[in-house]
Amino acid sequence: MQLYKDENVSIVASAVFDEAPVTVTPLRFGVNLKQWAADHVQLIEQVLQEHGAILFRKFKVNGSGHFQDIIEGIYGVGLTEYENRSTPRTRVKGNVYTSTEYPANETIPLHNENAYTNKWANRIFFFCVKPSAVGGQTPIADSRRVFQAIPPATREKLIQQKIRYTRNYGHFDLHWHEVFQTTDPAEVEAYCRNNDIHYQWRPDGQLTTWQICDAVQTHPKTGEMVWFNQAHLFHVSALQAEVRESLLQAFSSDLLPRNAFYGDGSEFEESVLADIRAAFVQEKRVFNWQMGDVLLLDNMLFAHGREPFEGERQVLVGMVDPRA
Repeated sequence: MQLYKDENVSIVASAVFDEAPVTVTPLRFGVNLKQWAADHVQLIEQVLQEHGAILFRKFKVNGSGHFQDIIEGIYGVGLTEYENRSTPRTRVKGNVYTSTEYPANETIPLHNENAYTNKWANRIFFFCVKPSAVGGQTPIADSRRVFQAIPPATREKLIQQKIRYTRNYGHFDLHWHEVFQTTDPAEVEAYCRNNDIHYQWRPDGQLTTWQICDAVQTHPKTGEMVWFNQAHLFHVSALQAEVRESLLQAFSSDLLPRNAFYGDGSEFEESVLADIRAAFVQEKRVFNWQMGDVLLLDNMLFAHGREPFEGERQVLVGMVDPRA
């Protein structure tokens, strides 16, 4: 379905992907994505508000610096720093990072970025520098539809009880130095206090934190309810069986590197997590990366993940919050 066309670009919502992502492609050689996007911010936001995901394809994007310029040209603010980190990434340039550096054979489940805390960027961009030879897609899912797909009883229980995310840093997970980008405990404590994160220093000098967050959010522009949490990703059941069993033998559930509970600290039922994961599977949409692709997601409207891959793969990430 043609959504827009001018002398420079065509915007199409494909029925193949259930209209997400919407694809923007140039109609002539030499169309400057940075300039076109900066001149059509209102159009981009209009399409994003309705469809939630936009794929800019077949434009020339010259590396991480150009990628950053495109993002900042659209929103007029600097990129957001990756704070309160939960996965290993490398800073490439400014606040452009590599995508999560997990082993190639692992799947990263669908999730909304930073939905395990009370502070997140509303827009997330991905830039495919080099697609992998096999796999490596970045699947997406409409968080509005995930919300609707979860059985009402499960949904309402999580809305009422909220979600408690527990993290124990070091050992098998990221060290708190990396998560908070400091070696100063006082800076960590200040960050936690300012962001409603409870903390406790253990006798061995390691850190435990926990935070209670909502399971859903109301989109600030559309007023729609969206599923917005990482309960299924933080919960120990998300780990591969061998890793999970090894950790459970070594630690109690509240001392695992990370875990998720109901807000009162009680354990999730297996059926609740199964309902959540089934909803994501149902709403999952997959497209194949092409070199130079730029994907823009409304981080509240769309979740993203990563498929396993073979061969070299490089996808960069930049986040921005127009509310800032």
